[in-house]
Amino acid sequence: MTTEDVKYTSAPSQSNDAYAGVNDDSDGRIFNVGGGDWDSITVAPEGETERIVVNMGPQHPSTHGVLRLILEIEGETVTEARCGIGYLHTGIEKNMEYRSFVQGVTYATRMDYLAPFYNEAVYCLAIEKLLGVTEQIPERATTIRVIMMELNRISSHLVALATGGMELGALTAMTFGFRERELVLELFELITGLRMNNAYIRPGGVATDFPADGVQQIRDTIPLLRTRLKDTANLLIDNNIWMGRTSGIGYLDLTGCMALGISGPILRATGFPHDLRKSQPYCGYENYEFDVVTADTNDAYGRFLIRIGEMEQSLRIVEQALDRLQPGPVMIADKKIAWPSQLSVGSDGQGNSLEHIREIMSESMEALIHHFKLVTEGFRVPAGQVYTAIESPRGELGCHLVSSGGTRPYRVHFRDPSFTNLQSVAAMCEGGQIADVIAAVASIDPVMGGVDR
Repeated sequence: MTTEDVKYTSAPSQSNDAYAGVNDDSDGRIFNVGGGDWDSITVAPEGETERIVVNMGPQHPSTHGVLRLILEIEGETVTEARCGIGYLHTGIEKNMEYRSFVQGVTYATRMDYLAPFYNEAVYCLAIEKLLGVTEQIPERATTIRVIMMELNRISSHLVALATGGMELGALTAMTFGFRERELVLELFELITGLRMNNAYIRPGGVATDFPADGVQQIRDTIPLLRTRLKDTANLLIDNNIWMGRTSGIGYLDLTGCMALGISGPILRATGFPHDLRKSQPYCGYENYEFDVVTADTNDAYGRFLIRIGEMEQSLRIVEQALDRLQPGPVMIADKKIAWPSQLSVGSDGQGNSLEHIREIMSESMEALIHHFKLVTEGFRVPAGQVYTAIESPRGELGCHLVSSGGTRPYRVHFRDPSFTNLQSVAAMCEGGQIADVIAAVASIDPVMGGVDR
């Protein structure tokens, strides 16, 4: 480009510009750049290449400024891929050190916000293990936990399929995914009063029992979900366009998964049937019949198939849990641990049971003081440390809990699968096309709330 291609003109004065602001300069230059002598560009010397570093995205709805993908590209080929995280850091783990064990549930549920019941469950299981009361949790409370977690697995996988489809241009898959998710969120709202961030699973049990029509509502929703889930499967399974974008993309074999500590659908897409519900049962999962869904493709398409299959298995588990549900308490009998309130979801979706409040107030002064101290101070957990892990929709979700013998945790650290699985971005994407990075990251299904906790 020559200097003749650049023309200088004076900017219109502020007095002649009806749209000029009060702080606009009255004088200035406008640069009109044109031309481009492309024919004069010489070919780079042999063996010398030019590589460009770009910030990619956001493509996934969860990466609106909270996940930075730094790609070094040569033409359309990705030569190096790195993840920049920390932009959504909430300090949840540190905040939990300044709250009682029960109050910590309110923080835990907000980490992986697409799987809140799993965050709550692993935290409460760790507390109960340190208290030594695992076997004292009522059977009904344990069964309700299983029901809520498996429904949550379905809603989480639906978001993964919906957003993954949207990123790759399958907008109908997004419509189907969020349509079905609404059915599950309505059940959550019916049971807990909230669609997300429920804080429903508590140390010793759950916050409140199912409403009178809760079980029937779930039974009525299951066949509708089973019918509608086929829409996404029929749309994308063996679809040539979808397979062209996902088959062979984001390749990571078993050796790579083991080296990086990868778990969940990514690991099971290598054909390895690792699922903590089978290998290390908790919450009575050993009493349920279900299959560990695997694939042997090692790619994004196999991870898609696994999530489709796991939703059907979750429906199987929910049906069995509903059949196992027997009348009984939903909170541990030990009054030194049991949360004293009994919630009944009112018209506003929240609230204490008025009958229970009258019962508390009519008891002795000592009982009232005990309730007050249990709520304000919390219960004491014996000194020690414990690690508990469960199978979340994204893989192994672990909680390392340390207690100094007080009413607050000394340290809480979560092993979130999204954080660990993001390590695989480089292995999946380097050497592939820049367009395939989108499919690879979508198949990981990262939730940054869990990564940056």
